[in-house]
Amino acid sequence: MEQPNERHERGLKTLQHLSGEAEPTVVTSLADIAPDLGRFIAEFAYGDVLTRPELDLRDRELVTIGALAALGNAAPQLRFHINGALNAGCTRTEVIEALIQIAVYAGFPAAINAVEAAREVFAARDAER
Repeated sequence: MEQPNERHERGLKTLQHLSGEAEPTVVTSLADIAPDLGRFIAEFAYGDVLTRPELDLRDRELVTIGALAALGNAAPQLRFHINGALNAGCTRTEVIEALIQIAVYAGFPAAINAVEAAREVFAARDAER
C-alpha cells in the first residue's frame, strides 16, 4: 500500500468532517481486506471530487444524496451522506426537499425509501442528544 499523500490527507479530512469520526469507518473497515479500496475512496472520491472548489460541500452533499437515493441500492451510503449533509450545514428540511425532488426522476419508491433513510438518520442524531 502506498504512503498517504496530499490527496489522501485532503480526502481523510473531508471524510472526518462529514462522518464526525476521527477514523472514518469507510476507510478503516476496509483496512484488513481491501486497503487500496479505502485509499481510492479517500484519495479520489473525497480528496479529488468532493473537494473541488466549484460547489461548496453542503451543495455537493445534496447532489450526492440525490444520486444515491436515485440508485435505490445504496442505503448505507445514503445514510452516511444524509448525516454528512447535516454535518456540512444542510438543514433537515433541505435534505427532505432534495429527496422529494428525486420522485420525478427515479420514482416514488426511491423517494419513499430515501425519506425513510433520512428518518433513521434524524432519529439516531436525536438519540445522541
